[in-house]
Order: sequence, then C-alpha cells, then structure tokens
Amino acid sequence: MERTYALGFDVYGTLVDPLALAEPLQALVGEQAVRFAELWRTKQLEYSFRRGLMQRYVDFDACTRQALLYTQQALRCDLPESDQGRLLETYLYLPTFPEVTAALTALKAQDHRLMAFTNGVEVSIRALLSNAGVLPYLEDVVSVDDLRTFKPDPAVYAYLARRAGHAPGDTWLVSSNAWDVIGAKAAGLRAAWVRRQPEAVFDPWDVEPDVVVSRLDELADWFAGQPT
Repeated sequence: MERTYALGFDVYGTLVDPLALAEPLQALVGEQAVRFAELWRTKQLEYSFRRGLMQRYVDFDACTRQALLYTQQALRCDLPESDQGRLLETYLYLPTFPEVTAALTALKAQDHRLMAFTNGVEVSIRALLSNAGVLPYLEDVVSVDDLRTFKPDPAVYAYLARRAGHAPGDTWLVSSNAWDVIGAKAAGLRAAWVRRQPEAVFDPWDVEPDVVVSRLDELADWFAGQPT
C-alpha cells in the first residue's frame, strides 16, 4: 500500500491565481492592469508579514483592502468606492489553475487527506473555493485566522498538523510560495514547492523542499513513485 499523508494546500498562487485580477483591472486602469495586480498581491503579503511580526493582527481580508488602497495611491489610480468594492468581490471569484481539479482528484484517489491551508479568512476562502468548484475535493479549510497570526509563524504550521491529526513529519504543505515552503520546513513539516514560473528562484536559506513540481498534477505521480 502507498503511504498516505495530510496535504495542506496553500490557496492564493497555488490553487487559485490572484494575478488573474489583471483582466478586470484592464477596464479600470488600462495598461497598468498587470502592474496593479502584481503590486496589490505584493503589498497584501507584506502587510500580513509585518502585522505578524508586530503582533498587530487584522485578518487577511483587511490586509487585502489596505493593500488595494496603497496600490491605488502608488500608481495614482483614484478608483471610486464602487469599483473598489467590485474588485474586492472579485477576490471571491478567482479562477483555479487549469490542472487543479485533476490533481486533487488524483491525490484524493491515493487516500491522502486534502485540506486548504491559508492566511485567508475561513468564510472567504470557503466561498472562493466553492465558487471555483474545488471545495468538495477538500476535507477541511484551515485558516491562520484561528490563531490571529500569519504564515510563516511556526505556530500555524503546527496547527495544520494538529487539525489534520497527523505528526508533522506526515503533514505536507503544498505551496507555490518559496517563503511558505521554508516556513513549513522550519516547523518540521514536509513540503512540496509548486514552481509555476521556470524563472522562479528558491530562497538560498539552506532549506530545500522535499519535492519540486511545475504543476500540481505532477504531485500524485511523485507520491506514487515513492517507496512505502
């Protein structure tokens, strides 16, 4: 029999594509759409990191709103509140990457326990994943909001293992974010890095992922090839 694990999937950038916001942004900010989407995402993450370090928690939805305000100011795009509201609503309708459903189906068939593991607010993430059609493939949604801190705080990775009912060494993080993979490894979990962009560089911190894949659907094949 193949060995089975608890797999915690990062959501933004791993299951769904936050940079797909460039499409609706096109009608609002024109040629700045891609830059706007990238900067919004960068500041969203930065704000969560800073708040975690400062122990001045607000939830990820609030970080997202504040990052949107920053991005408008930085790019000198004065969007009316109605457009801001629609953009924030679009965050609940981000598309999955093309291979996600097939990958989750294959991993579920191997009897791994599949969960979303996210900096996002649970109710928002459940709505997002439901709208994307992938929530039924996941047994649980584990949110850092329960602990009022953010990845890569070691406490949140330990929380994932506890919620999964597995030892850390039998709990995997699956993420496209190198910093997230390093956080999981530092906390004693195993980790798969989804290197979606060939030019992506893994941080040289003397920490390595257990496996690197370019797409999620490569992961089931990798598990199938491991000794039991």
